[in-house]
Amino acid sequence: MNIGFIGLGNMGSAIAGRLLEAGHSLRVWNRSPEPVRRLEERGAQVAATAEEAFRGDVVFSMLSDDQVTRAVLVDSGVLARAKASETPIHVNMATISVAFADELAERHGERGVGYVAAPVLGRPDVAAAGKLTVLLAGPRQAAEFVRPLLEEAVGQKVWRFGERASKANVVKLAVNFMLAAAIESMGEAAALTAGYGIEPRDLFDLIGQSLFPGPVYQGYGRLIAEARFEPAGFKARLGLKDVRLALAAAEAATTPMPMGSLIRDSMLEALARGEGEKEFGVVLGRSALRRAGK
Repeated sequence: MNIGFIGLGNMGSAIAGRLLEAGHSLRVWNRSPEPVRRLEERGAQVAATAEEAFRGDVVFSMLSDDQVTRAVLVDSGVLARAKASETPIHVNMATISVAFADELAERHGERGVGYVAAPVLGRPDVAAAGKLTVLLAGPRQAAEFVRPLLEEAVGQKVWRFGERASKANVVKLAVNFMLAAAIESMGEAAALTAGYGIEPRDLFDLIGQSLFPGPVYQGYGRLIAEARFEPAGFKARLGLKDVRLALAAAEAATTPMPMGSLIRDSMLEALARGEGEKEFGVVLGRSALRRAGK
């Protein structure tokens, strides 16, 4: 299949690499050149512009936030000049706001281009192994066309959330909020036990091997206990962005999220300390320990 790919951060590069390994023809574009060069060495074609990459049987994009996505695809005129004959389907894998997702669906519809949202759950190492969980929403025909591609090269399972593309974004924001809430509780629990001379590692070993097995409590527990801020698989500033998006979606649906406000303030405090580029889970988890002087 002839595929375009826009946005080659940690996750985008890993997913693009999986598509190459699956034997697809891939044309890539990114704002910075180094990720493009690495994929070119693996056989990808280089697009000179985002507009050139926005062509193919399917186009994927994974840009960091609303602002970057708007700049690359909307403000640049890429989407306004798009043709259904050149770009039948666009799969947006970014974590973006619900309002912007609805706007993008409308803009694509005006151009006759199919628009599908497919945000994912997992970290870059999971993406490189093709084991992500994919949240898929959008018009049936477009979604069902790309689903086999997602199952083949991207995710271990694809979950379908209806024909309104933004529903997948709502679910992604809800899951990211749950992750942040779990990490906040882990940090506070570790601060409590540390006050009595119990090492965070011992607490996290206990819960990871008993009540809460799995990647969240075991994986993040280990990172928090070791204070492993780098390398950042998911940066703290992006975690704050997702919490803000969840709060905005909640306000639009008249849904109180008091814990979300607390987590947002913890992350703002961390960014004020200059920790925006560090690992999100460790920054948030260690914040409670830091407040307790541990």
